[in-house]
Amino acid sequence: MSIVWQPRTPFLAGLTDRRKAAAVIIGAPMDWSSSFRPGSRFGPAAIREVSEAIEEYSPYAERALDEVAFYDAGDLVLPCGNVVASLAMVEEAVAEVLAEDKFPLLLGGEHLVTYGAIRAFYPRYPDLCLLHLDAHADLRPAYLGEELSHASVMRLVHGLLGDGRIFQCGIRSGDREEFVFARAHTRLYRGPLPAAVEAAVREIGERPLYVSLDIDVVDPAFAPGTGTPECAGATSGELLAALSLLRRRRVVGFDLVEVLPTLDLSARTSLLAAGVVREVLLQFVKT
Repeated sequence: MSIVWQPRTPFLAGLTDRRKAAAVIIGAPMDWSSSFRPGSRFGPAAIREVSEAIEEYSPYAERALDEVAFYDAGDLVLPCGNVVASLAMVEEAVAEVLAEDKFPLLLGGEHLVTYGAIRAFYPRYPDLCLLHLDAHADLRPAYLGEELSHASVMRLVHGLLGDGRIFQCGIRSGDREEFVFARAHTRLYRGPLPAAVEAAVREIGERPLYVSLDIDVVDPAFAPGTGTPECAGATSGELLAALSLLRRRRVVGFDLVEVLPTLDLSARTSLLAAGVVREVLLQFVKT
């Protein structure tokens, strides 16, 4: 399958030469299975647009973006409504970045894009663990009869990684069967997000770690621009604190999904997402 890219104004301070980059940003504007409010396909472009409003320097990482070589490849041109082909394109794009020994940073789009990414990662990292930061368990075997759904993405990932390799933090929504499945097959941590992540990373140890962040792990008071908001989430500060706990871990890839900018006229959801992208580049990308 041939990858087609739609060029975008790059994320703040990105390189113009991919060959020199240590990390590559991939936009995956897909929301074909969104079950409540669609529009996350516009998330990657919105995150890039507001990145001009944030500083290149991070007081959390004590580094600036000019110290990290990264390239923004733009958005994948995905076949509208075709879930199978879209996931294949995400998988191919991520695999291409991994083959270049670069760090993939995927911007969704709906959460199902994570499944495409993990299909690319798993052959390269057979002992891969996944840290899942989300309001929702995403462990349904199917949703409305569809197995390829954003509500089923972690169940699909479990089919690849197996038991005890998915570490879930921030979860506060799901049906009874999802929580029964989680108790038997994943590692589910309750409580405030930083404490939950700290407990998870102790168990993960030095194994390669992929981080999947659904912006609705944050309370809608701080991030209203998302398709399925849930009350009682983390603050934006708690999210950044939780990410800082991963600095010394072997983070090999990252995705940020479910930003829906049309539902947030203040743009604070996109601004938070842009801040997260900056922290990921500064804290996890080795240069």
